[in-house]
Amino acid sequence: MDQRIGLLVLLAAGLLCLSLAPVSQAEHLVEDSLDDDVDVEDELDLGLAGADEEELEGDILDEAPPAPTTPPAPKVTYKAPEPMGEHFFAESFDRGTLDGWVLSIAKKDDTDEEIAKYDGKWEVEEMKDSKLPGDKGLVLKSRAKHHAISAQLLRPFTFDTQPLIIQYEVNFQAGIDCGGAYVKLLTQTPELDLDQFVDKTPYTIMFGPDKCGEDYKLHFIFRHKNPKTGEYEEKHAKKPDSDLRTYYTDKKTHLYTLVLNPDNTFEVLVDQTVVNSGSLLTDVTPPVNPLAEIEDPDDHKPDDWDERPKIQDPDAVKPEDWDEDAPAQIPDEEAVKPDGWLDDEPEYIGDPEAVKPEDWDEDMDGEWEAPQIPNSACETAPGCGAWKRPMIDNPSYKGKWKPPMIDNPNYQGVWKPRKIPNPAFFEDLHPFRMSPFNAVGLELWSMTSDIFFDNFFITNDRNTAERWANDGWGLKKAAEGAADPGLATQMLNAAEERPWLWVVYVLTVALPLVLIVIFCCTGKKKSAATPAEYKKTDEPQPDVKEEEEEEEEKEEKEEKAEEAEESSPAAEEKSDKEESPAEEEEAENDEDQEATGDEKLEEDVLRRSPRNKKVRKD
Repeated sequence: MDQRIGLLVLLAAGLLCLSLAPVSQAEHLVEDSLDDDVDVEDELDLGLAGADEEELEGDILDEAPPAPTTPPAPKVTYKAPEPMGEHFFAESFDRGTLDGWVLSIAKKDDTDEEIAKYDGKWEVEEMKDSKLPGDKGLVLKSRAKHHAISAQLLRPFTFDTQPLIIQYEVNFQAGIDCGGAYVKLLTQTPELDLDQFVDKTPYTIMFGPDKCGEDYKLHFIFRHKNPKTGEYEEKHAKKPDSDLRTYYTDKKTHLYTLVLNPDNTFEVLVDQTVVNSGSLLTDVTPPVNPLAEIEDPDDHKPDDWDERPKIQDPDAVKPEDWDEDAPAQIPDEEAVKPDGWLDDEPEYIGDPEAVKPEDWDEDMDGEWEAPQIPNSACETAPGCGAWKRPMIDNPSYKGKWKPPMIDNPNYQGVWKPRKIPNPAFFEDLHPFRMSPFNAVGLELWSMTSDIFFDNFFITNDRNTAERWANDGWGLKKAAEGAADPGLATQMLNAAEERPWLWVVYVLTVALPLVLIVIFCCTGKKKSAATPAEYKKTDEPQPDVKEEEEEEEEKEEKEEKAEEAEESSPAAEEKSDKEESPAEEEEAENDEDQEATGDEKLEEDVLRRSPRNKKVRKD
């Protein structure tokens, strides 16, 4: 019973947690927004302000019952983030213009003239389903076009003793089929011209999401300068271990952050959670530093180099009794045709009930034949048709003879070219010290429009970056969380996309109900316990049962006493001649003997003993 109650309590607790989950989530999000100095209005005052109008309506409706109302969802008031602390670039687009941004008017090389132009449209506007009225961002408006836009930093960023933190927000409002949303930090060069910004414009770092088909990427690429040749080579960070799919499909605003430290470590974060990290020296491809030794390109394998570890034994000879022509299987000579085998009956016969179709044309369709059916005469027989011996494996079969394999005495191992010092070797122990950059740009191609960008920020102080993130992205997160549908709505929406979830829902609801019915309504009634069960469990029982047990114990003692009398030889001789007064008294007063108990039984045994009889004779 205790187990049943415990199970019911667990089920009730689980259902309660599920019902409270969406409420607690919304409260948590709102509390986060309050912690970040966000103004939150519950609009309950508006409801109180209209109380007078409701009283007037109440006079008209007299005693009509009030309609049930749902408490209004908390409303998050938008406040544009303000950059505080050391920073090199900050853009929230809340001015509603592209002031400070430069649209590229260049053409892409090695591309058809029709699509070579960077003529994709950019707009500054609110999100289509904005939860924060007044919050604006940069929106990529065109699909299947090249887009390029850039802006100068307040001052160039130089990689020295301070880290680099770059972060910005992206929302794929219409999802994403094939396209990118990454940024480029443009290298500071005398030739940099923002209105000629193209894909080949030198950059120091490229960072951000990119997706095509089912390939979900989060790029972190930096261009490293070879100290010996002066040439630049792209270095790609390892792929994140986390599943990135949700960030591209949930149509929510996500914060992308890249942190580079002077000790050559890096971190990639999404929504302030690390999804990738490592070292610039060991976790990029190709590696920053080349190998100290390389294979000699002029070294070639000698013609007589033997790489065979095993060879056929040249001294082996095929045995004389080896028969290569013996078949793998032969007829079983010991097999005997079963009795009753019908040799003259075919296994299949033409269907006697089949009729040639009326439209059958023998000139076109050939001669008509009835379809074949199993011969009914063979149903009770072991078989029909010509009997053949079954085939068995040939014990003499050996197959084609081959000489055995032996170790190759001339084996020299797998040949490899010799190693020589790498003429291009260098060792850069500080790849963090990249080329300075002085502009940020978006150079993108996308098959999906309405990609929303917001709150770009570049700094060398992590606390400053987190404060900017909390004032911008944190506000969006609170607003989106407060507007999220409840658990029931989310479940229904998920079931519309995946109908098989209905089966899960039904089982989830029905299983607890079935368990409750089983445990509460189908319990077995407790039956009356037998005397043996009372003895096992030590349960108390009525006095009648106790008396019955006492009588049973007395009867057992009497039976033991009688057995003792019968086992005594002297008692058997004397019992035929005389009876003791105690025995007569015992026969006459049976009830008195039961009351006297064990003492009278012992006295009776003593009276019957041989020693007692000898004393009497003396």
